[in-house]
Amino acid sequence: MNEEFRVIFDYMESCMRDMAHDREHIWRVLAAAVDIARNIPEKVDIRILTAACLLHDIGRQEEDADPALDHAVVGAEKAYHFLTESGWSEVDAGRVRDCIAAHRYRSGCKPPATIEGKILFDADKLDVTGTVGVARTLIYEGAHNEPLYLTGANGMPSEGDLPGEESFIHEYHFKLSKLADRFFTEYAHNIALRRMQAAEQFYLALKSEITESCEMKKRLLENWTD
Repeated sequence: MNEEFRVIFDYMESCMRDMAHDREHIWRVLAAAVDIARNIPEKVDIRILTAACLLHDIGRQEEDADPALDHAVVGAEKAYHFLTESGWSEVDAGRVRDCIAAHRYRSGCKPPATIEGKILFDADKLDVTGTVGVARTLIYEGAHNEPLYLTGANGMPSEGDLPGEESFIHEYHFKLSKLADRFFTEYAHNIALRRMQAAEQFYLALKSEITESCEMKKRLLENWTD
């Protein structure tokens, strides 16, 4: 790692407190991004892409402290100011800022306009697919006191569609299982399809075990009321 990126990496580490978005997540995103860049026909500015990957989650602390904030927007501005203060031109720092501002999956967010932004988006989303994505989601939801699942009036696990539900089942059903449709590059899309098969197997096994446990619970409660 050259000195320019060492400085960026050290700054990134000083901003990270979330175990689901730790430095290993950053490394995985960067490695995936470089791999994508090497396997698509478009010309990619690796310097811009690398800086954007390293800094894309530096706004997480602010969003955790105030959920009304968008970590992509906050992080984009933090990255811009840090880079310009570190000697980057306003033009290049602005390109990094644009990539970071557009990397979020949530609806209503402006999609990336540059190839570097699209690669960052795809690389970041790849880290939510597969078993790594399942594990990261469980870590994140546990840290935010969100349950594995909720049960409906019938005592059986919901499909994640109860009013106001926030649970792993909800997150998988409405986000993780639909990620394949959101990729910008065919190369990343194909990787995602392969990884999502493993995530689907885990989800189905989890639902089966949860359903079995809920059925046992119902029988237990019925016996208690006899």
